[in-house]
Amino acid sequence: MEKWDLYTRNRELTGREQIRGEAIPEGFYHLVVHVWLKNKQGQYLISKRSADRPTYPLFWECTGGSVLLGETSLHGAAREVKEEVGVDLEPETGRLVFSKVRDTAMPNLLDVWLFEEGENGCFQPDLNGAETKEVEEIHWMWPDEIRRLYDGGRMVPSLGYFFSEIEGMPGEVRSR
Repeated sequence: MEKWDLYTRNRELTGREQIRGEAIPEGFYHLVVHVWLKNKQGQYLISKRSADRPTYPLFWECTGGSVLLGETSLHGAAREVKEEVGVDLEPETGRLVFSKVRDTAMPNLLDVWLFEEGENGCFQPDLNGAETKEVEEIHWMWPDEIRRLYDGGRMVPSLGYFFSEIEGMPGEVRSR
């Protein structure tokens, strides 16, 4: 049984817990992360969701998911990447790109993280080393390839921010 912390709209931890699959009480939010991995060549790791996923089966996306009870956003991001694509990240190398409140059917606070391949290490994704079967396949893609997936309706629609907030910025990452 997966449990999450509940937060206020202002990101204050409430001390309340939420069980995955149950309706989130009005006025509360859970924390979600999106994680973009960028290699030295400038490509991003993109994954195709498994056919049995309840939403957007076989659509392309970045790695991500819900932060678990007691986790920080950063550690949740590193865990999700390990679980989904078998990559061990050093959390201190991640940069928070932006945070956003999403008032959706499952209200959440979204943190978007970027990890760029460093001089001393490289990302070696391995679905055989993944801990879940949420991902059908993975590929390193150039931004224009990602744009074609998105424009072709083959990418999770909520990831349109990629083009302005991540790839659209020369050199540095901004916060909102």
